[in-house]
Amino acid sequence: MSTTPPAQRRHRRIHPAWWVAAVAFIALLAAAGFRAAPGALMVPLHADFGWSMSSMSLAVSVNLLLYGLTAPFAAALMDRFGIRQVVAAALALVALGAGGSVLMTASWQLLIFWGVLIGLGTGSMALVFAATVADRWFLARRGLVMGILTAGSATGQLIFLPPVATIAESTGWKPASLLIGIAAMAAVPLVWFFLRDHPSDLGVLPYGAPDASTDRPTDLDDATEPEVDTPTTAESGPTTSAERRGTGAARRAFTGLFFAARHRSFWALAIAFAICGATTNGLIGIHFIPSAHDHGMPASTAAGLLAVVGIFDIVGTVFSGWLTDRFDPRILLVAYYTFRGVGLLLLPWLLSDTVHPSMILFIVVYGLDWVATVPPTAALCREIFGDNGTIVFGWVFAAHQIGAAAAAFAAGAVRDAFGEYTYAWWGGAAMCVIAAVLSFAVKRRLIGDPREPATAEAAA
Repeated sequence: MSTTPPAQRRHRRIHPAWWVAAVAFIALLAAAGFRAAPGALMVPLHADFGWSMSSMSLAVSVNLLLYGLTAPFAAALMDRFGIRQVVAAALALVALGAGGSVLMTASWQLLIFWGVLIGLGTGSMALVFAATVADRWFLARRGLVMGILTAGSATGQLIFLPPVATIAESTGWKPASLLIGIAAMAAVPLVWFFLRDHPSDLGVLPYGAPDASTDRPTDLDDATEPEVDTPTTAESGPTTSAERRGTGAARRAFTGLFFAARHRSFWALAIAFAICGATTNGLIGIHFIPSAHDHGMPASTAAGLLAVVGIFDIVGTVFSGWLTDRFDPRILLVAYYTFRGVGLLLLPWLLSDTVHPSMILFIVVYGLDWVATVPPTAALCREIFGDNGTIVFGWVFAAHQIGAAAAAFAAGAVRDAFGEYTYAWWGGAAMCVIAAVLSFAVKRRLIGDPREPATAEAAA
């Protein structure tokens, strides 16, 4: 039995929180395999079965919708049953949906495999998983960790999209889909054996938690003392771990929604994030490759450009997390949505059969901006709603996916109606202006216990 005092045992070269974050990153990476796949698989599916762009877009819309609507319940399920169990089951669903899709013979089956199974699986992790890990395991560096974990999805796009597109073009869409299923299933053992729910499971404090004897943050990996998120009344009072385990997942999720829905800032964040989803996953993520194909660009080349988006997404999201720890998140969101809108406005003139410098510039800027909105949005949810911020962020993320689902289907319908995507890109640019205005209107004000009457910012 070790005789080392607990305070000394907490001083490690690498705090266990970073290992948990690493496993979470790998799990998010594996689940992200399908996020980039539809755009690469829609053209070969159309060639094999003759399915319309609208019918395939509908399956993707169901996927994106379930991906978002599952998120707030997944946060509550992680509180009740544990992160490890929920994430392992989610990865298994993704593997089942991707692998089972090779048996499809009719378009309605696409709704089951792509829509329901993969939608529920990816939604059970989503960005709420990243927010849960960051909030439980880190008091310092939360914004940075949220940025790193968010980049896991971009890394998945970077890793999977080029081989999926190449295999789909050269061998067929079935081997490409099997690759996604195998990758998701391979991450399950790693999650099961190495992911833990709370720092107390390993006998440590969260990274950056103050030492009781010195009241200074411990376990820091450099000499600079960071800003630490000190728990507020709203964070420490409303819901303890024991209370969460004793409360139904659905009840907690809906209680969080009903509480947040009374406040204008929630609606501003939710609508802006819905536009974020519409202009990333819904438009570019799903329809960039088919649109580039319409202009004569090979699908594998367009897939390579989206992979470059993934490279710069990693840089942009991590840097956004660093900025979120230091600057007003609302100003960051205004900047991100503005740059995105300009890019979408110019995109119809940039697409061609070859890759030219202006297209590369678009890819770089859009990549840096792709999900840079996540760290500041998650930070505002935590700042405004305290201990309930993760559940509220789950509902805000649900809005993100509702926007993505609507845009994915609408863009497919625009393509079928007009023979091109121009009006879809311009519609996305207009929505970005709305998102920038809404982000600036958010009130940075802590709201109290959801079981008590609202004390601030109640909606008219």
